[in-house]
Amino acid sequence: MKTRRRARRVTLETLYEYDIVDHPAGEVLQRRLQENPMENAGVAFTSHLLTGVIEHLTEIDRLIARYAPEWPLDQMAVIDRNILRIAIFEFLIFGETPVKVAINEAVELAKTYASDSAPRFINGVLGSLADQIPALKQELMAVPVPE
Repeated sequence: MKTRRRARRVTLETLYEYDIVDHPAGEVLQRRLQENPMENAGVAFTSHLLTGVIEHLTEIDRLIARYAPEWPLDQMAVIDRNILRIAIFEFLIFGETPVKVAINEAVELAKTYASDSAPRFINGVLGSLADQIPALKQELMAVPVPE
């Protein structure tokens, strides 16, 4: 499995536990990395994704709520919610992953970890959001960063 794909998988597993039982993300990540050793580049990417999603959770969740209004965040499957969070962070906030790559990787995670209908749902939400990237980037830049 490719390094970044493995990193996304470990990030998803970590966010899932963080979201469900509120264990400290850093401790969960360390345990996951002991169970799934990977090279330094993978560890760095996993750590970057995890800290980025958590730092921008409020903004990301606001976007998910806007682009998936039929599924309130607290009613959305935890796996789906966290796959969306990772992809949105990657292509909208981090901005170094091409949009199509981030969406494809999110759909692949959904095929592996989520329900049968999740890949289509995730692709639809991310596709709608991707169509609005310039406006969303301006909007995110205008949001004050908490201290």
